Amino acid sequence: MITANLGALLARQGNRVVLVDLDLGASNLHTFLGQPDTDRGLESFLGKAVVHLDQVAMPTEIANLFFISSRNCLTEAANLYVAQKQKIIRAIQKLDFDYVLMDLGAGTNFNMLDFFLTTNQGIFICTPEPTSIENSFNFIKAVYFRVIKKTLKQTVFNRVTRRLDLSGNTIDQSFRIINAVTSQDPEMGVLLKKRLSDFHFRFVVNQLRKNDDPSLGFKIEKVCNRHFYSKFTFLGNIRYDERIHESILMRKTFILKYSHAPSAKDLARIAGRLIVPKEERGSLKESV
Repeated sequence: MITANLGALLARQGNRVVLVDLDLGASNLHTFLGQPDTDRGLESFLGKAVVHLDQVAMPTEIANLFFISSRNCLTEAANLYVAQKQKIIRAIQKLDFDYVLMDLGAGTNFNMLDFFLTTNQGIFICTPEPTSIENSFNFIKAVYFRVIKKTLKQTVFNRVTRRLDLSGNTIDQSFRIINAVTSQDPEMGVLLKKRLSDFHFRFVVNQLRKNDDPSLGFKIEKVCNRHFYSKFTFLGNIRYDERIHESILMRKTFILKYSHAPSAKDLARIAGRLIVPKEERGSLKESV
């Protein structure tokens, strides 16, 4: 829902925007856009029916907004081969749009993590429930661990972690590895910290109800910026709204159907915080 509506809002500002459904095996972004069935999508690119990914970027009912579907991909697409994943990542990096929004599924499998790491800018979506917040922190830890493994050579990683206890799922795992690398190879430690500091993660608190703490997002931002090397920015809350459910049932983009709803205004404010002057951005890619 959020990817579809942020894309629509950015497009209505005159930006060329493409939404890429990368929730492989469980795609549903087309439903939020009210998109009709199409036989051209990610599967056409993977199957070499088309050469370039932008050839399957289909126009939507909103001017300047395009959509790359994965609806017709096989269920097994959730478990891509490494070569297929790299092919998709390279193609996304070549897309010539002002904004590229990649809609990802939940979880911490390597495909999701590597798609998220296609860009240095990602957006986390959480709800005010403790379970959702915990899952967001777990995802951040998984991202950090993946960056460390991709930055270090396998032999270096094995040597550094040989005597470390990496059991469990704690934030200390990544920092223990970074500290061990720094002590053994200060130059590599600096490189690793620099790589992590290049990331700018943003997040949104969705479905905020009247009794929820409206400052929760700022508290999460403060904790993340204190404990992680990367930069974290809270984009805003989206209030709970039953009309979002109604728009999904009608297969209508929410901000087009209920543009004056409080939650639509929340989305508009968040979209405004994503806009970067054209002369400064080139093509901006976000993982959501």
